[in-house]
Amino acid sequence: MTSTAPVLHFRDVGLGDVPTVGGKGASLGELLRAGIRVPTGFAVTTAAFRQAVEHLTVDGTTIPARVAGLDPADAPALAAACADLRAVVESALLPDAVAEAVTTAYAALCDECGDASLPVAVRSSATSEDSAEASFAGLQDTYLWVRGADSVLEHVRRCWASLYSVESVTYRLRRGIPETELGMAVVVQRMVGARSSGVLFTRSPLTGDRSVVAIDASWGLGSAVVSGDVTPDSFVVSKVTGEVRRTVATKTRWHRPDPSGSGVVETDVPGDLQHRPSLSDEEIAELVAIARRVEAHYGRPQDIEWAVAESAPAGENVFLLQSRPETVWAAKDAARKAAPTARPFDHVFNVLGGKRPSEG
Repeated sequence: MTSTAPVLHFRDVGLGDVPTVGGKGASLGELLRAGIRVPTGFAVTTAAFRQAVEHLTVDGTTIPARVAGLDPADAPALAAACADLRAVVESALLPDAVAEAVTTAYAALCDECGDASLPVAVRSSATSEDSAEASFAGLQDTYLWVRGADSVLEHVRRCWASLYSVESVTYRLRRGIPETELGMAVVVQRMVGARSSGVLFTRSPLTGDRSVVAIDASWGLGSAVVSGDVTPDSFVVSKVTGEVRRTVATKTRWHRPDPSGSGVVETDVPGDLQHRPSLSDEEIAELVAIARRVEAHYGRPQDIEWAVAESAPAGENVFLLQSRPETVWAAKDAARKAAPTARPFDHVFNVLGGKRPSEG
């Protein structure tokens, strides 16, 4: 049953709470419950989203009805409609109960972490996001190094509004995902002051090989790797032997916290770091060990975002920021499975192109 609470801490949710906190929020809670090191935080629930958005209209039409009436093939009309939808959601005042709950949860998070103006990541978490069957990854917005309650509230609204980006609306229309079944939660998560970060897959993203863990890593925040702004280091690690194949890239740009204290800037990587590996052997080994635990917990290959904290001591400095099912090779595996037949011999008959051996 979907909770009506506007805010839930990560420790209070798990995979069964996707309808309430979305795919990202549910996964973070599940990782925490499994003993995986994740930055603490809370989710602004789908109940808060519906309370804030369901009464809004565009030209006298409810938002779900407006989206349902759009034609994904009519790009100009779709772009204009999405711009209107986003503007309405971004500018709408939050209901008092929702604003108070988010403000209180942020203050509690600041107390928990000992920082009165704690920097957080504000990340979308749609109910259809990060599932094994369909991935909304990258279609909604993420905001890094957000500070202060007012800024958190503003970025929560911006995350909700990103559900109506052209890319996200087009994706839903083409896949026939009903607007009435959609919800948007938002994750508010303590920022990790990352020395290094990136992504990893518990199977090769190039070949589908399940006997390896493939890690992409670079200096600074992981947004540089995810956005493609940097060519990352690559480490492919055998799950059987532990052998590591290394490709160390020249890393000229990185994403760092803005010196103003809020937001992120892209700058040049110092020359002495550009050709150095962004992970030590010990950090690679720890990432692989954690990734294997997560894969075993979920029972399927995973696509994981991670960070190595700059200030935390060794052995306590590797954090997972998200884990979602790997979808590309999972879809290929599903497509390769043979359809069941009435008789075992029919599989051979089908491979022969419909001719039985005796028919030549």
